[in-house]
Amino acid sequence: MRHRSGPAAGAVPPWLASVQRELRAELLHTHISWLLLTRDRVYKVKKPMATDFLDYSTLERRRHFCHEEVRLNSRFAPRLYVGVTTLGQLAEPAVVMRRFVESNRLDHLCDRGELTEAHIGALVRQVVALHAEADSAPTSSPLGSSGLLADQRDQSLGDLAATGVIDPDRIARLESLLRSRFAEVESAVAARHGSGRVREGHGDLHLANIVLYDGAVTMFDGIEFSDELRWLDIANELAFGYADLLAHDRPGLAAELVSAWMTETGDVSALALLRYFASYRATVRAMAAGMVGDAAATQRYVDQATRLATTLPRPQLLITHGVAGSGKSTAARSLAAADPEAATVWLRSDVERKRMFGLAADAHSGSALDAGLYTAAATERTYHRLLEMAEVALRAGWSVVADATFLRRSDRQRFGELAADLGTGFGIVSCTAPAVELRRRVAARTGDASEADLAVLERQLADFVPLSEDEKGLCVGLPGIGWSEPIRDC
Repeated sequence: MRHRSGPAAGAVPPWLASVQRELRAELLHTHISWLLLTRDRVYKVKKPMATDFLDYSTLERRRHFCHEEVRLNSRFAPRLYVGVTTLGQLAEPAVVMRRFVESNRLDHLCDRGELTEAHIGALVRQVVALHAEADSAPTSSPLGSSGLLADQRDQSLGDLAATGVIDPDRIARLESLLRSRFAEVESAVAARHGSGRVREGHGDLHLANIVLYDGAVTMFDGIEFSDELRWLDIANELAFGYADLLAHDRPGLAAELVSAWMTETGDVSALALLRYFASYRATVRAMAAGMVGDAAATQRYVDQATRLATTLPRPQLLITHGVAGSGKSTAARSLAAADPEAATVWLRSDVERKRMFGLAADAHSGSALDAGLYTAAATERTYHRLLEMAEVALRAGWSVVADATFLRRSDRQRFGELAADLGTGFGIVSCTAPAVELRRRVAARTGDASEADLAVLERQLADFVPLSEDEKGLCVGLPGIGWSEPIRDC
């Protein structure tokens, strides 16, 4: 990030100091803004500066981008953004925001161990809603294209090297890894661009730009100054949160982010790009830390970027097995969260069945036993779709936990054959519980993607055939027993 013009980092113009005194405000500054904090308002003033990616050099441009910031961020944070005002005798434009409690930012929640799966789910739903309403970049547009992504990567690496914080050999290794990974995914980048997956998003969606405001997960501070940074593949938007959760040493929540997003979208092709994008995001964080002389953070982010760009170990395909209420989804979710690399995705048959019929995961179809969504033909289509998704994820290097009853041996065999064809590991997570407990769980279940009721459970119990002896040898334990450790009693 090379500056062409702008004030010194600590220089505060006299007019701003005067406004600060009048408002009795606390004054903070970022790379590109001054922030005046009063009891209930924040006034954000853009610094008169120009860099490679923004131009706030004139009063008119600063006014334009203040209005753009309010317009764009009001898409997802209308209660936070009040409008645009002017400050001081020079009528300097400023964005006006309602002040929030800083400790409620998601990065702080994460550091305190208070960030939950529910928060992650709420965030994912907001991001998906933003992308669903956003325009797609035209096929001819350079926004989100492979050429632009390559330029952004090279710019970030060059700026990182210019900080002088990291040994050039380490930067060279990271550059080699990023180029190698990009060569592997470049065709996928182009395909997704052509299919409308490049949207006008937030652009800077790390945890410090998300807050609990009045108890609701709320994104803010999206990019207004650069179309090139704001228009991006939706997987690139997801990647910043994924990388940030890993940087905070929360791989379980990073895995939850991916699985929740897959539940909402079914966009399994994004997995081929996600870790490359996350590596790029970590490189950008390293560059930003290097620019302010934070050597420890720079080193840490370079390490993270290198890990994310490094090829993963051989993936595994796990399938669940058991009747309704036996704990399959709980086990599958736990297995995905237990992967220390956060490179395991949880795929649910109940969710994909609903998606095939145009229903949301939590919608109820009203289908009777063996009817509607639950005919033999619909079930066959569901397993076929689950198999297709598993293959895409495995080919992208991700491990998969396929969550379905898998009561038919033929279904289990098909997934085992896929694992054999791709040379991945394969295992079965068989879940059981006493019949009285199964009935209690199914009767009490609400708000779940599964529509299995007591009639379905009784049918499954009557038709249940245990695993064969050779299949029992494929059974794996849950976290705490071992990620892929065979257990004696399946």
